[in-house]
Amino acid sequence: MTTETTPKPNLINVTPKAIAHVKSLLERQGKPDGYLRVGATGGGCSGLSYKLDMADAPNADDREMVFDGLKVLMDPKSSLFLSGLELDYNDDLMNAGFTFRNPNAVHTCGCGNSFGV
Repeated sequence: MTTETTPKPNLINVTPKAIAHVKSLLERQGKPDGYLRVGATGGGCSGLSYKLDMADAPNADDREMVFDGLKVLMDPKSSLFLSGLELDYNDDLMNAGFTFRNPNAVHTCGCGNSFGV
């Protein structure tokens, strides 16, 4: 008897621009098989801050998601605050960087890197 498991839906969405940028960063670091870790941590002017890191491997309790070959990790505590998040990358000359659209955020600070729920 075999048991089929239904894959869990992704907790977040990562746009094609963000995927391409992270893959490029991983390539430059010589870690094309690396992971992007997305999280939330206490701090910032609104109470919580977004955190992006590169990782070599998942932790035992991480949720792993894959977006067009990019492996993304999230710890269970962060998923409470980031479920439904859209991670994008803006490559405008004046405002290059990652942007976060979080449906759980009740308020955000002007920099866009801090939020409250």
